[in-house]
Amino acid sequence: MRVSAETIYKTIYFRSRAALNHVLVKHLRRGHSLRHSKKHSRRGERGTINIVDGISIHERAKTIDARKTLGHWEGDLITGSKNSHVVTLVDRKSRYTILLKLKGKDASSVNDALIKKFEELPRKFKCTLTWDRGMELAKHVEFTAITGVPVYFCDPQSPWKRGTNENTNSLIRQYFPKKTCLAQHTQEALGKVAAQLNSRPRKTLDFRTPKQLIEKSVVLTS
Repeated sequence: MRVSAETIYKTIYFRSRAALNHVLVKHLRRGHSLRHSKKHSRRGERGTINIVDGISIHERAKTIDARKTLGHWEGDLITGSKNSHVVTLVDRKSRYTILLKLKGKDASSVNDALIKKFEELPRKFKCTLTWDRGMELAKHVEFTAITGVPVYFCDPQSPWKRGTNENTNSLIRQYFPKKTCLAQHTQEALGKVAAQLNSRPRKTLDFRTPKQLIEKSVVLTS
């Protein structure tokens, strides 16, 4: 007999199933209290935040879903204690990860950090940015005007629409656990963590690394 990985996960996550002890969750990479399906939505649990002039993810080109080209980023913030935050950016095709230190969670601080980073990227690597509906991206119009990168917003309480970023955040949490202060880490330290993630072979990339995909693209176009 064979048991799928998903069956094992569900058996551990659901307390009602007595086959495997729930305390085994602490040994998993993602220590959720409950494992949800990809289509799970928490819409309606909290009030909807209205982003002025925000473009819905439903208006994003369908070709982006196919992950055929580089430069389509998913972004988010991870939060620590003492009101500390770090920007996480992940390229949808290569899974290349960028971490940015923040002065604060306010829209100006986040906007300044994103603009500075995107202005450093080659033109071919800055096509779109997809975010949730957090007010930290309230200045998205200014960001697009300066960088030329359109921003798309997910439906309320639907983090799975940024699944690449959500999964990467889980990997990042291995280095920066929840309830720890993120302000203590320098940009150099964040860069070292991103470098480790970008040098990790991924099954979804046929065991290539994100760095290899990025470097191959640079060579082919140079």
